[in-house]
Amino acid sequence: MTRLTALYRTSVGKKFIASITGLILFLFLIGHMAGNLKSFTGTSDSGVPHIDQYAHFLTVMGEPMIPTMAGLWTARLVLLVCLIFHVVTVTQLAKENAAARPVNYVRSKKIAASLPAQWMLLSGFLILAFIILHILHFTTGTIRVGDFEHGSVYSNLWHSFAHPLVAIGYTIAMIVLGLHLWHGVWSMFQTWGWDNADRNRELRMFAIIVTIVIVVGFVAVPLAFMSGVMAQPVQYAHDLLTGL
Repeated sequence: MTRLTALYRTSVGKKFIASITGLILFLFLIGHMAGNLKSFTGTSDSGVPHIDQYAHFLTVMGEPMIPTMAGLWTARLVLLVCLIFHVVTVTQLAKENAAARPVNYVRSKKIAASLPAQWMLLSGFLILAFIILHILHFTTGTIRVGDFEHGSVYSNLWHSFAHPLVAIGYTIAMIVLGLHLWHGVWSMFQTWGWDNADRNRELRMFAIIVTIVIVVGFVAVPLAFMSGVMAQPVQYAHDLLTGL
């Protein structure tokens, strides 16, 4: 434990923790995006939207070995811990970089060197604020835009994103996420020592492509609902989910 604490106190240790927690959050984003895209895959023969089936699966995954919701809450706790460590370490690194920066830098060089870090910190806190709003909106239903019912994911999406301001707000948030991801993925490669002259071009291209895929995947959902191309939700008996 003493060695881990000592490692954490170093910049190298903080960068490593930021990269690992960032990777876990990055993988979650890919899975979350894939789940969201089930909005486009229609319904089952019994009329249950596939995205509602997916949401129900998340609540019962691991049964009967583990209780209902246990798997989902375990994943949530892991993500929460990763998010906290990521925010704390990145904030500390930004403060350390600012404190270590010589005062007598040429202004243009100082701005050029610090701008990416400043944008990462700003975009990170904007994303954190969005995560809180997103949970209050689609998870707990505390913030209600139109009708809301726990478990009726497709219906909740339809009623929320039918409002242009909500859909556009989510779209802007995903663009900010994309800017954060692009620099974050590249920084992760640098922390792990993978960047060099032979493969920097490919690594940068990977960071750009995966960021575009994630942003487009997330943005497609609110824009599709806002434009009216998605079918209106149909009521179904929720006990149909238990038999899936």
